[in-house]
Amino acid sequence: MTKDELRAELERQAQRYKDVYGGEVLTYAAQPDPERRPWRKKASLLDQAFQQEIQKIERAKEAD
Repeated sequence: MTKDELRAELERQAQRYKDVYGGEVLTYAAQPDPERRPWRKKASLLDQAFQQEIQKIERAKEAD
């Protein structure tokens, strides 16, 4: 069943409901997707090693 066929079928069912039962059919807009969090790069092994070296240098400066 394609989207167009599905839309037509739902429209027929809504019209039938209105005609037979005399009721109202409420349609709702689709809910928006939740906002995505900003993308963050996962640190590679080289990034981690670089960060460790920087920390070692900072500790050495503080010790002096």
